[in-house]
Amino acid sequence: MANNIFRTKPITSGDHTGLKRCLSAFDLTLLGIGAIIGTGIFVLTGLAAAKMSGPAVVLSFIISGFACAFAALAYAELAAAVGGCGSAYGYSYVAFGEIVAWVIGWILLLEYSVSVAAVANGWSGYFNNALSAMGMGLPDALTKSPELGGIINLPASAIILILMGMLIVGMKQSAQLNTAMVFVKVLTICVFVGIASFNVHPENWHPFMPYGWFNTLPDGSTTGVLAGASLVFFAYVGFDAVSTAVEEAKDPQRDVPIGIISSLVFCTVIYIIVSGLLTGVVPYTELGVSSPVAHALQLMGYTWASALVSTGVIAGLTTVMLVLYYGLTRIIFAMARDGLLSPFFAEVNHKTHTPVRVIVLTGIIMSIAAGLLPLGALAELVNIGTLAAFVLVCLGVIVLRIRQPHLHRPFKNPFNPLFPIMGMISCGGLMAFLPSQTWLRFVVWLTLGIIVYFTYSMRHSKLAKKG
Repeated sequence: MANNIFRTKPITSGDHTGLKRCLSAFDLTLLGIGAIIGTGIFVLTGLAAAKMSGPAVVLSFIISGFACAFAALAYAELAAAVGGCGSAYGYSYVAFGEIVAWVIGWILLLEYSVSVAAVANGWSGYFNNALSAMGMGLPDALTKSPELGGIINLPASAIILILMGMLIVGMKQSAQLNTAMVFVKVLTICVFVGIASFNVHPENWHPFMPYGWFNTLPDGSTTGVLAGASLVFFAYVGFDAVSTAVEEAKDPQRDVPIGIISSLVFCTVIYIIVSGLLTGVVPYTELGVSSPVAHALQLMGYTWASALVSTGVIAGLTTVMLVLYYGLTRIIFAMARDGLLSPFFAEVNHKTHTPVRVIVLTGIIMSIAAGLLPLGALAELVNIGTLAAFVLVCLGVIVLRIRQPHLHRPFKNPFNPLFPIMGMISCGGLMAFLPSQTWLRFVVWLTLGIIVYFTYSMRHSKLAKKG
């Protein structure tokens, strides 16, 4: 039994997958930026500042950024050396064996699918605000989930179906849409930075750490800079999606590491600047809203800029959903190709060179979830899955350096094993600061995944058939 569930997958080139190699290093960097800058900076920053970190939300971003930096270096090495469109799932299959790969793949399915639904909720809020500004706002019944007193969050549901159509058409077209929207949201951020820089009131930064480093409240919730770091970590979710594009990159061994590291560095700098200015122009206690950047501009009296930011945020959140949705479909495709999921999902459309079946099924499921479920604890559920993936990827670098020391590594993680160990400690530490309820949901999801593996995946694995 142990030999079966820990069988490892050989490294393959992945040249004959049916997917089209069409993405450059620039495309991949913009994919990373498109996935990263979104809900975290435009939605969660205000929540983290108001309820967890205060002005020290800047420190929360820095702490999360360091954790991600170590993980990004690990992803870059494995993406260049191991390849494949399965991201951490594929790396774990090579380094640790099938059962670990399945668990991490199962976690990634949760991370990406819930991320898309969560971001769609934030997108819906900004979209309806923009419609309301033009006198065409939708009624609450069509913008809120049943739990919040509505019928369905129609905009959240509809945008996922629109993106489904884009991904079916082809990855190059989707990348072009992403590029255009990334420029729009970066321009939006520049407008905010330009205005906020001349409206900072230093007294808003006092007290700087009103909630301290970490506190657990009687209801089980947490506050403080470290709790804030665990929440705003959601802002960094997405750079790992670049690693799912290995089989569609023109020169994956060179371009994928560039895309991963460049996008993370760029976005970290942006996050620190924006979060610092946001708490400097408005008291942190007034930022606990779904659209803190636009809200801050309104409070400063820049109504036109608020409307512009809302437009940019809509574009920004759209790219986040597009890239995460893309990453989800490629991971499912990789797992199905290995036999761990139904071969029904391993088909590539000959005309579009995309896995249409996966795109359609996941799009429908996520559309329903986004329409009927509130944002709530979705972000924290995504974070714990992502952090678990990061820990395993960092460990994977160490394991493969030992097991396959002569493996060709176009990009090498510096200071091995120090940096991977630091990644494991920092990401594991952020997991520890998440609420117990989030851990409970995570354990339930993992238990379900283990049941699926032993009842289906273990017997249908292609490695099992070869053995």
